[in-house]
Amino acid sequence: MNRHLVLLSIAQGLFLTNNVTFIAINGLVGLSLAPESWMATLPVMGYVVGGALSTGLVAQSQQRFGRKGSFQLGLLVALLSAALGAFAVLTQSFWLLVTATVVAGYYSANGQLYRFAAAELCKPEYREKAVSLVMAGGLIGAVIGPNLAIQTKSLFGVPFAGAYVALMVVAVVSMAVMSFIHFPPAPIAKSDDAGGRPLGDLMRQPVFVVATMAAALGYGVMNLLMAATPLAMQVCGFPFEDTAWVLQWHVIGMFAPGFVTGHLIKRFGVLSIMGVGVLLNITCIAIALSGVDLHQFLLALFLLGVGWNFLFTGSTTLSMQAYTPQEKNRAQAAINFCVFATMAFTSFASGALVTTQGWAWLNWGSLVPVLTTGAGLLWLARKKASAPKPD
Repeated sequence: MNRHLVLLSIAQGLFLTNNVTFIAINGLVGLSLAPESWMATLPVMGYVVGGALSTGLVAQSQQRFGRKGSFQLGLLVALLSAALGAFAVLTQSFWLLVTATVVAGYYSANGQLYRFAAAELCKPEYREKAVSLVMAGGLIGAVIGPNLAIQTKSLFGVPFAGAYVALMVVAVVSMAVMSFIHFPPAPIAKSDDAGGRPLGDLMRQPVFVVATMAAALGYGVMNLLMAATPLAMQVCGFPFEDTAWVLQWHVIGMFAPGFVTGHLIKRFGVLSIMGVGVLLNITCIAIALSGVDLHQFLLALFLLGVGWNFLFTGSTTLSMQAYTPQEKNRAQAAINFCVFATMAFTSFASGALVTTQGWAWLNWGSLVPVLTTGAGLLWLARKKASAPKPD
């Protein structure tokens, strides 16, 4: 890893600190402020809806200001949205909190591009490892996020207001880190390629379809179960400290494999590693359905994180086969829009299902997208196997 990849890994870790803290507290704060219990995860949903609505704006800012300028703009929005979240909690305004998380979605849409930017900071033959290693920076979030929520929970008179204030500090630190990263200039479009193929042509490619589906459904299942976990554990009588511990190991599972996932993809192939991710998700669901003791929540969420890492790192690597440097902004925006749209649905569904149908039915329902992803991977593998070999 060169210096810029190291710094981008740190930025990724601080981005995940924001995400993990949001997941740990937004559902619980939402439950305390919401007019109805089924609305508890609307602040979580607001974060991903804001991300989905921002993908087009982020693509334009990436085109206009470049990687660094766009990322710094996203961090400024993170700072302002965290301030608005703190004010919402202090004034006990549920809908202002939802608004703050929607605004914060712009930062999330920017942060989701860190993994793509990693591939631009190294030679092409190392891009799988670069993506994987930068994602491993999320371990910072695994350590800081839950502890940040615990330590700042009672910082002010209102529970969790201090966590939003702490996220303002995280945003400022992230801006400082980003200022030292040098990204290569965007490729100059040639006069005869007009910026590459239309988006419709890109999206019709089998590789693009499967990469996008795996990223969206893999993230959707992870988000569905992760966002519901704090509520499910509260219903089961566990204290917040246990919930934070489970989420910490979940995020460790999400990003610790990043140190080896790139090597595994290089050795065994991207579709094989993504297939292992599907199997790990199925194992997670089986464990979650076996009971609601602390060790079952812990192991299920840890395996869910590892499965997500294999699927998401793999889908990012796979998608790079589908577009040229001139096409990257709209291709990556399309992928992230599908991811955020799926996350928006699962964020709402997690709260509604776990509070009305229960933890078990939530897990049974998760099998549908997991099996769909597995079927897509098998289809693409057979399609590749039957394709004529180049001379």
